[in-house]
Amino acid sequence: MFDVQHWLVSLPPIAVYLLVAGVIGVESMGVPLPGEIVLVSSALLAATGVVEPEWVATAAATGAIVGDSIGYAVGRRGGRPLLARLGRRFPRHLGPAQLARAEQSFARHGVWAVFFGRFVALLRILAGPLAGALHVPYRRFLVANAAGGLVWAFGTTYLLFSVGRAAEHWLKDISWAGLVLAVLAGLGSTWWLRRRAHRLEAAEPEPSGEPASATDSEQPVDPALAQSRHR
Repeated sequence: MFDVQHWLVSLPPIAVYLLVAGVIGVESMGVPLPGEIVLVSSALLAATGVVEPEWVATAAATGAIVGDSIGYAVGRRGGRPLLARLGRRFPRHLGPAQLARAEQSFARHGVWAVFFGRFVALLRILAGPLAGALHVPYRRFLVANAAGGLVWAFGTTYLLFSVGRAAEHWLKDISWAGLVLAVLAGLGSTWWLRRRAHRLEAAEPEPSGEPASATDSEQPVDPALAQSRHR
């Protein structure tokens, strides 16, 4: 991450904003890229005054919302065959087990999986294409997608920006309390969001990949009903 941050220092601010939007946008389309690393590095860079935090957050939110929407359109057009091809291309991130777990999360939690999925690496990549392939209504998807993207982008950016600025003040012997409060507030909010997101993911049973047996699908037959059918 620090290598990324040092590389970003050499770029003009407008290039940093475009890079943040581009990497996060492509990641949100379903391509595994280090979007969170780029955002974290840029937010820490903003604490040094090289770039503006509001523009970093705006670029990240725009990339997330637009990228997810494009991923949704691609997933809706390509359907399950597209997800299968992505799984063969990126088996580590989008293999059958990961896809099944993400699909179960969508089936059970609906648009909440889209919102909290922004804070989980797997769902952050799959949210758009999977929602499109499962024909989630676009209006509901867009609301959850936009809300999750804005909270994730602005929350992450200003959290790290505040921690960086508080650390800078602490180094100047201004305030221990400010640093402690900023760190605790940041850790607390991040912990709650990630805990909530992982609860959604962990609540899903592991896909067994085995079809249900014929005996499991049979229902007990009422003898009186069976006798009436033979009459």
